[in-house]
Amino acid sequence: MSIPSQSAGEEEQEENQVQSAAEEENEAPPSHHPTAPSDELFDVSTTVDPSYVISLIRKLLPPDVRNCSNSHGGDAHYASTQVSKADGMEESVVSLAQNGVLNGSNSGIEAMDTVDDFDAPADFKGDDGPCEKRDGAAGEDTWEECGCILWDLAASKTHAEFMVQNLVTEVLLTSLVGSQTVRVTEIGLGILGNLACHEVSRKHIASTKGLIEIIVDQLFLDDTPCLCEACRLLTSGVQGSECVTWAEALQPEHILRRILWIAENTLNPQLIEKSVGLLLAILESQQEVISILLPPLMKLGLPSLLITLLDFEMNKLIGEKIPERYSVLDLILRTMEALSVIDDYSQEICSNKELFQLLNVLVKLPDKIEVANSCVTAAVLIANILTDVADLALDISQDFSFLQGLLDIFPFTSGDMEARSALWSIIARLLNQVQESETSLSSLHQYVSVLVSKSDLIEEDMMDHQLDDSNEEHESLTPAGGKLNARTTVVSFHMSWLNFPSNNVIQFGCRNFMYPSIVLGFFSFLIAFNSLLLSCFPLPLQQLRRIISILSQWTTLKDSVTESNFMEGNYVINENVNRLLECCRKYTKSDAESFIKDGSFIKD
Repeated sequence: MSIPSQSAGEEEQEENQVQSAAEEENEAPPSHHPTAPSDELFDVSTTVDPSYVISLIRKLLPPDVRNCSNSHGGDAHYASTQVSKADGMEESVVSLAQNGVLNGSNSGIEAMDTVDDFDAPADFKGDDGPCEKRDGAAGEDTWEECGCILWDLAASKTHAEFMVQNLVTEVLLTSLVGSQTVRVTEIGLGILGNLACHEVSRKHIASTKGLIEIIVDQLFLDDTPCLCEACRLLTSGVQGSECVTWAEALQPEHILRRILWIAENTLNPQLIEKSVGLLLAILESQQEVISILLPPLMKLGLPSLLITLLDFEMNKLIGEKIPERYSVLDLILRTMEALSVIDDYSQEICSNKELFQLLNVLVKLPDKIEVANSCVTAAVLIANILTDVADLALDISQDFSFLQGLLDIFPFTSGDMEARSALWSIIARLLNQVQESETSLSSLHQYVSVLVSKSDLIEEDMMDHQLDDSNEEHESLTPAGGKLNARTTVVSFHMSWLNFPSNNVIQFGCRNFMYPSIVLGFFSFLIAFNSLLLSCFPLPLQQLRRIISILSQWTTLKDSVTESNFMEGNYVINENVNRLLECCRKYTKSDAESFIKDGSFIKD
């Protein structure tokens, strides 16, 4: 009896296997799908179905516009009447609502109804579905879902251009005008912000009547995400080719006052970053934008605002050390740096002693790794400040911890020739204040001690300079005491390089030439000749020679110095002094010899 039962079980198992194999065969997709006819293909290079993108855009239309063709039999006059309520919505949006795409030669696509078989989310519903009521929670959810997908797609240049061809900016204008929730506004601004990252779509935004004004109006919302997206969008606008149009929209005083108020009063690090980033974009934009917006910003207290923000961030850095705020600190410093090189406005920020003290504290930080970028930016800003207010160099000439902090920044400037030049510029101004024959023995010892303790950094920078010289051809540097644009400030190798101070040159010129034109020509010659010399001597020769002079003076006096004259452990070792001295002499000599060998002025 047991044998028959086993046979029956085996037969049942075989039947199940056969049935399962048949089901798998039926579910398996065909091995070949025929391609669609050429007249049914979209002329768009994208992996996303264009009809899906169009349908998403239609989902953002207000219900009265989207359903006008269904409820009024395609009555274009009625549709236009409804659309006119949005102040700026074009009649072509009605075409989008009725036909699915923009009717025009630029679209490259024939008008079509919404395609229902695109690869959409599982809960995505058609225009006539129950979720189309904008006032309902389901309608808001659908709008948000479609908007977020378009937000992501707008990051692609191809998708962005296709979207603006199909009236997404006009649709978003209507959505912003009639928005009932801050989430809808945030998504709309986010889509526009991504579109503004691409030139073609950015131009389309600027050309959409009333859209820029509506975007600017969003600055008066009290929602942090909306303000972040609005600032991001405006930042892209003032950096593009249509920047003047955006600047004119921002020009009214109450709008600029609002931007400054947001930056000063928000506690959200991201919003501080976005709002200050907008101010930086204005300062780094075209000259016409600066001329339009900077005077009223200065009148409203831009410099004092930046210093207040820097003070707040420095307190956070010293007290709490929040990594999320490091980028905010750097952005504030970069904005100050940009302002410090703009003629007619730099003096107001460069002469501020509170700012100089804050930068001094930043440079002296013992642990600079986490805020390395900020320290480099601070060094460039200090170099610019000392160019405008040279007397400050005397105040810090005896601050040995400041000199040590500057030398500690060198490792973070690898690959940034301008930042390294800024550091050497500051060091030159400090060392120029040292009169070896008049400096006390203890002060001279402290200078030598700092330099020797950082001899490895100095030598490494010399090697980097030579490596840069062998890899690329240097452009001419800034004339003495000059400043270039932000982040490209090259700096302040003084004419004392030629063994006479700049002010003596000016006195000489004024005393010995009777005609202003001759004086002007003489100064032009000196500036050009100085720039030529600097371009031929990329290594910081002036600074090296000052170091050599200080070390040599110490070496001369070493016989009269005993270790008992100083605190135990602070006495510099002569071997280390000689090593740094030889290093500086080697690089000074090698660069001078290469200059002569090149035959720039001396022919063989």
